Amino acid sequence: MANTPQAKKRIRRNANRAAINGARVSRIRTFIKAVEAALEAGNPTDARDALNKAQPELMRGVARGVIHKNTASRKFSRLTKRVSALG
Repeated sequence: MANTPQAKKRIRRNANRAAINGARVSRIRTFIKAVEAALEAGNPTDARDALNKAQPELMRGVARGVIHKNTASRKFSRLTKRVSALG
């Protein structure tokens, strides 16, 4: 159990940051799922639009320190490859 005021504040702050970061990761996943849904439907224009919306979200996650730069690059690369193969 935290004894000092500083440690108590740190616990509160960590809980708030965890909630915010969890929401950010969830938002990124939602955008990625939109791209995958368009790919499953076989709609190249929707897939391209969804990919163009997902890319800034991935990079924003990197800037905020929620996901690693290489992870975002890998996800974007794989999605781009699938979208371009669709046509």
